Amino acid sequence: MDEIIGEKKMKILCLHGFRTSGNFLKKQLSKWDPSIFAHFEMEFPDGIFAAGGKSDIEGIFPPPYFEWFQYNEDFTEYENLEECISYLCEYITSKGPFDGLLGFSQGATLSGLLLGYMEQGKILKEHPPMKLFVSISGAKFRDPNICSIAYKDMMKVKSVHFIGEKDWLKLPSQELTTAFENPLIIRHPQGHTVPRLDEAAVETIKTWTREIGIYSNESCVGGGPNEACKHVNIENGVEEGKKIEKPNEVEIQKALE
Repeated sequence: MDEIIGEKKMKILCLHGFRTSGNFLKKQLSKWDPSIFAHFEMEFPDGIFAAGGKSDIEGIFPPPYFEWFQYNEDFTEYENLEECISYLCEYITSKGPFDGLLGFSQGATLSGLLLGYMEQGKILKEHPPMKLFVSISGAKFRDPNICSIAYKDMMKVKSVHFIGEKDWLKLPSQELTTAFENPLIIRHPQGHTVPRLDEAAVETIKTWTREIGIYSNESCVGGGPNEACKHVNIENGVEEGKKIEKPNEVEIQKALE
C-alpha cells in the first residue's frame, strides 16, 4: 500500500453520530483491523453544537457530547443545518484538502449531503473532488428542496456503505446507496453501530482502498476499474422479520468491547 499511495497519506474527515463526539467515533473505529486505515490520515472533529438532550452513550463514554444540527421526528425539518455546512466548508478549506469523508449515522448523512452539494457545484468549488466516502448507517435527507439538489445526479465518488440487518436505519441506509455510482455495500447482522468486521470484510475494504490509491490520479472523481464494487454480505444467522429497534446502552457497550 505504501508503494501505491506514496509517502503522502490520503486525508479523511470523519464525522461522528448524533450527540456523541469525535473521540467516540475514533473509539468505535478502533475495533476495526488497524491495517484498513494505516495509510490514511484521519481527523475527528466535534460537532459545533453541544448536545441538546440526553446522549445514548451517557455512562458508557465520557462527555462532552455534540450534535451537528437538529431535526424533527420525521427528519424533514432541520435547524442550524446551514450553519453546520458553512462551518464544515470552512474546516475543509482551512485544514484540507481532504481526499474523502467517513461518517456514522448523522455524520454519514451529513457527509452524503456535502458530497452531493459538491457534485452540483454548490459548495467547495475550489476544493479537489473527494475520492472516497465511507458511510456507516447513513441516510438521505428528506426535504424535497434539499433532495432536488444534493441527489439530483448519481455521485461518482467511490463509496462503501455498511448496512446493519437490525439497524433501525436499515432502509434509509439502503436508499442512500442509490445516490452513488457502483457502491460497495457491506451488510452485517448488527444494529445501529460501527460493526465488527470478519476477515472477508477486512480484505474487501483493504482491496477497495488499494484500488482508490492506484486510480486516484486517473480521474478527479476516482475513476478507473473497480472490481471490488460489489455486494458483500457478512451477515450470519439474522432472523427474518425480527423487529428493528433503536440501540440500547447494552448494545452500545458490547459494540465497544
